[in-house]
Amino acid sequence: MATTKSGSTKTVANSMAKNDKMENSEFHRFFIDELKDIYWAEKHLSKALPKMQKAATSTELAAAFEKHTEETNRHINILEKVFEQLGEKAQAKKCDAMAGLIEEANTIIADTEKGTLVRDAALILAAQKVEHYEIATYGTLRTFAINMGHTEIAELLQQTLDNEKETDVALTEIAEEFINEQAAAE
Repeated sequence: MATTKSGSTKTVANSMAKNDKMENSEFHRFFIDELKDIYWAEKHLSKALPKMQKAATSTELAAAFEKHTEETNRHINILEKVFEQLGEKAQAKKCDAMAGLIEEANTIIADTEKGTLVRDAALILAAQKVEHYEIATYGTLRTFAINMGHTEIAELLQQTLDNEKETDVALTEIAEEFINEQAAAE
């Protein structure tokens, strides 16, 4: 039997038993269902971010959206690895929350004047709503994975969670550096 770094075979045996038991549980099925939900969310966000990039006025915000599009594509790949490790097909299930957040971003673009920093401030608001949704989702999914003994999956989800938090901070910095102040003066 494999051992952990500390040499304990009991920990590995308990983890394997926990995984076997969890795979047949309602909690595990819920976990898979929520992975499908965030997978849909990431795939659709990867299509929405280039529209937000194009709508942005400032080059800094456009660059942030471009970077986040690349990161979102990495998040999709990470989720596909998670599904693979779970022996599940990477399958998307419509995420009503993300659909609503993307629709809100589209409405912001339609309702704000092109070339203004008011539009940029509004786009940052929309993007941070998305980030906060993703932070909440990935944080919870990571905790679920830990509770089910899916250590490697928890580590993958933590990588994405850390990245989502970094993106949120970057958007705040862009807003506070000049966009909000100049938008208020427009």
